[in-house]
Amino acid sequence: MELNTLKPAAGAKHAKRRVGRGIGSGLGKTAGRGHKGQKSRSGGYHKVGFEGGQMPLQRRLPKRGFKSQSLKYNAEVTLSDLQALGAAEVDLLTLKAAGLVPELAKKVKVIKTGELTLAVKLTNVGATAGAKEAIEAAGGSLA
Repeated sequence: MELNTLKPAAGAKHAKRRVGRGIGSGLGKTAGRGHKGQKSRSGGYHKVGFEGGQMPLQRRLPKRGFKSQSLKYNAEVTLSDLQALGAAEVDLLTLKAAGLVPELAKKVKVIKTGELTLAVKLTNVGATAGAKEAIEAAGGSLA
């Protein structure tokens, strides 16, 4: 077998349909486009959502409602972050001041990643079930 003798398997390649090449092709005359009308013409079509001049649906419906993503911004803090912080009492403002949480954050949740040996009292800060166990085991509490 040589590179110049390679051929595709029998039936793997088939001739491309030749449109508008005479009556014998089965797609002569109108070339499968039917008779007259916008869709039969070359270059004749419309943009997505066009309804023939009727007011499009996206313009007929009223525009209302919007929820800013920045307002429901949730942040995460790990147990190792709390350990490194070294504060006895932690709340949202403390975490923002330490730079552990973005300024836009509205809610904070502690996740169980790393170790915690300090007794930390959390106020208005959520925690996962595993993180809550780890905090209470270290002598801390959630309020």
